[in-house]
Amino acid sequence: MSSEQETKTPAEAGHWGKDVRSDVHVAFDQRDSGGIEFSLESRVAAYYGTAILEQAGQVLDDLGIRHARLTIHDEGALPFVIAARIEAAVRRAGLALGKKSLPAQLPPPAASAKDRLRRSRLYLPGSEPKYYINASLHGPDAVILDLEDSVHRDEKDVARILVRNTLRAVDFGSAERMVRINQLPLGLEDLAEIVGESPDMILLPKTEHPSQVIEVDRMIGEIKSRQGIIRPIWIMPILESALGIENAFAIAASSENVAALTIGLEDYTADLGVAKTSEGRESAYARSRVVNAARAAGVQAIDSVFGDVGDMEGLRRWGHASRAMGFEGMGCIHPGQISIVHQAFAPSASEIEKAQKIVAAFEDAQQKGLAVVSLGSKMIDPPVVQRALKLVGRAKAMGVIQ
Repeated sequence: MSSEQETKTPAEAGHWGKDVRSDVHVAFDQRDSGGIEFSLESRVAAYYGTAILEQAGQVLDDLGIRHARLTIHDEGALPFVIAARIEAAVRRAGLALGKKSLPAQLPPPAASAKDRLRRSRLYLPGSEPKYYINASLHGPDAVILDLEDSVHRDEKDVARILVRNTLRAVDFGSAERMVRINQLPLGLEDLAEIVGESPDMILLPKTEHPSQVIEVDRMIGEIKSRQGIIRPIWIMPILESALGIENAFAIAASSENVAALTIGLEDYTADLGVAKTSEGRESAYARSRVVNAARAAGVQAIDSVFGDVGDMEGLRRWGHASRAMGFEGMGCIHPGQISIVHQAFAPSASEIEKAQKIVAAFEDAQQKGLAVVSLGSKMIDPPVVQRALKLVGRAKAMGVIQ
């Protein structure tokens, strides 16, 4: 080995240490000869050391690496994480261009319907695999593998490979699989890595113009066509500025693949130069604008997150007010928020009872060939019938009624 090779700094990826779990740190040294040399440190080496080294060798082989030294510090990482960290380190060394090492793919879940139930979406940092495996146990309607705000700018390249592998290898149960990409143009690099693994929905942050949605939609379509993907991939633009709010309808209507519209209140209030409060008076106009624009475009209106994870009563009040405004769900930054959000967005027993009576009257009128629906002595207008049908449908989807 030359002196230049001996002093070269290895390329690294991943994390290790006493507070790290379900992750692995790898250091990759390229060599000109000598084959592959491994060094492994793991608390479970006696049980899984051989399997870890075998997988590491397979990943390097997939990437076309024949001569290297790989140092592994394992903190209980699963195979899809190990593969992601090794590939990221190799790429950081400037190698494996155009090559990937993909973990075994689980059978894909059923395609996500455009109007499916989206009461809650749980944010999971895109660089922290420890949160992934048990995320579905908390029962969110969706999980968000986040590549934007929760990932340090120096870790974006590593996180997108981890998220790609996660989409292939982790079963999130009935939860919709969302990915929040970075603000354009960096987000296009995220799309290039993850669209092939068919996430159900892409969240587009900092959306201010319809052209941003169109660009994302175009790239998704090109990748799907090239790879023969037929299942839908929906888009949820996130409005986070005064300009985005003013362009809300144009953004919501910019593509038939937009399924929902949401707002990011931290950035929005910062853009206004006002403090974000738990009552939300400062954002009432913007949130109403989002609801109206979404309804006008025929898509769902989804509210922002409630940032104080310790204030469950505040969350409950926010959720009830959010539903009253016309939102169909909101974001969650902690699993403990999910059940409260689901309760807040569930129709009350009296609402369900009234809606069921209206639906029964409507079905009776249909069977009799009557154009007019009446409930007792009261005539029921068509918009009221449609609202009742939707409420009953959502109540069934939530499991509140059979």
